[in-house]
Amino acid sequence: MNPILEKQVLSDVTKLMVVEAPAVAKKAQAGQFVIVRIHDHSERIPLTIADYDRAAGTITLIFQEVGKSTAEMGTLEVGDHFATVVGPLGQPTEIENFGTVVCIGGGVGIAPIFPITRALKEAGNTVISIIGARTRDYLFWEDRMRAFSDELIVCTDDGSYGRKALVTEPLKELLESRPDAIKRVWAIGPTVMMKFVSLTTQPYGVPTIVSLNTIMVDGTGMCGGCRVELTTGPQFVCVDGPEFDGHKVNWDNLLARVQFYRDQEKMAVEHWQHECRLDRMVAQAEAMPVSQVEGSNA
Repeated sequence: MNPILEKQVLSDVTKLMVVEAPAVAKKAQAGQFVIVRIHDHSERIPLTIADYDRAAGTITLIFQEVGKSTAEMGTLEVGDHFATVVGPLGQPTEIENFGTVVCIGGGVGIAPIFPITRALKEAGNTVISIIGARTRDYLFWEDRMRAFSDELIVCTDDGSYGRKALVTEPLKELLESRPDAIKRVWAIGPTVMMKFVSLTTQPYGVPTIVSLNTIMVDGTGMCGGCRVELTTGPQFVCVDGPEFDGHKVNWDNLLARVQFYRDQEKMAVEHWQHECRLDRMVAQAEAMPVSQVEGSNA
């Protein structure tokens, strides 16, 4: 059992949880992930480790409620437990002093890009960070990103905060204004965002690293569900990744696979919400005085 020690609501769909997991915190490195289960019968959910405290024995997880399992996870509160937290899994980010690097986080991708940004800065790199979201309400950890960035650019799609732009716009300006200066780019966020970041950097020949953990199921290399198609051949996201060269990913194939179970996910959410409403109705009925129940039956 892994108890939840802290919970923050970052937006209407984005939650932060600090979880007691000393064995994971002891060995966690930037870029790695965990597989969590809410209870014994729940889905396995892959989440990149957003932060860790080795002394306290805790890890920080940030997730967006996009399906039944993450919506159910969002109902957990401080004092509740995860049935299992397995990790750290996956290959850690390659960290060294490359020179000038760019770290890009889109939406909930700001969470996994943070430990990478911090590690790169601590390794001596000049770090330029770009974070973006649809609107101001979905931005978070600006202060943390700024603390480990030599320069921070904030974008929103609607212009409600920072610069009104997609993250690819300031990225392209940096690549054009500083030719040969930028040695490597990391991008984590929605699949379509990572695709277009990779397409933006490709003409400039700048190595671009993306994280693809959203298509994982088992997380330990046993199910084969996370096979990703690369120009160099197929690999498994969970054991070979989760980070890959964005210039080698077959993005059209990946985007199609991400959408594959969308209808089933929608049905699962609707079924779970229906069950939750029935549970609330039963609980309310059981809490009513007998006289009120008899009166309603009459």
